[in-house]
Amino acid sequence: MATTILKAEGAASVEYAARIEHVSKSFAGPAGQQLVLDDITLDVAPGEFVTLLGASGCGKSTLLNLVAGLDRPTAGGITTDGRPSLMFQEHALFPWLTAGKNIELALKLRGVPKNERRGRAGELLELVRLTGSYGKRVHELSGGMRQRVALARALAQDSRLLLMDEPFAALDAITRDVLHDELTRIWAETGVSVLFVTHNVREAVRLAQRVVLLSSRPGRVAREWRVDIPQPRRIEDAPVAELSLEITEVLRGEIRRHGQH
Repeated sequence: MATTILKAEGAASVEYAARIEHVSKSFAGPAGQQLVLDDITLDVAPGEFVTLLGASGCGKSTLLNLVAGLDRPTAGGITTDGRPSLMFQEHALFPWLTAGKNIELALKLRGVPKNERRGRAGELLELVRLTGSYGKRVHELSGGMRQRVALARALAQDSRLLLMDEPFAALDAITRDVLHDELTRIWAETGVSVLFVTHNVREAVRLAQRVVLLSSRPGRVAREWRVDIPQPRRIEDAPVAELSLEITEVLRGEIRRHGQH
């Protein structure tokens, strides 16, 4: 089947930030082609926060890479409202640049004039609550601060869709909880759409308006949940815990059904 990936030019009013239509992805393996994603159809609305949840190896990161345009699906099509920005689990900051210069690099690549970059980088550092950190080198920043700079750099791309691949997985619980609060605030302030990959059920419920569960390989949309719990939420809130337990039971069933442990 022919594959088409379209990048919308950002019309004044669009129905979606990302549209994934009947997408499948296979990779060559020792036993031939291995199907990783199978007939995925999913929309992300403008300004929506969606978490992709599933067991390790179910294809969550593969799907995110396809949406980002880093790879092409074997079948189906993906349309996005402009070019997405991508944030990884590792901060991927350039260690020879300061926090501010890492952000300025993204602005430069976007075509922002040189005389505007420093001011804009300062505004983004302020948005992620790192005011005064413009001149700090990467080694001077804590893990949480590095992820804040990485988030500011992603936002510097001025994309309507932010793709996040387990960006807080390597952080300690307290730092992760603080960054959950910060991401929720930034999402509300900017109106950006977010597609967030995680294998942490409570994190998925804590952050999202909608949780999408992928089955074990090959990844298919197994089930979706609308999260109507008002923000701000906490990991330990009873409604978050209750919905997390429900989703966990379904996830366990998917894992058992596919013979994974």
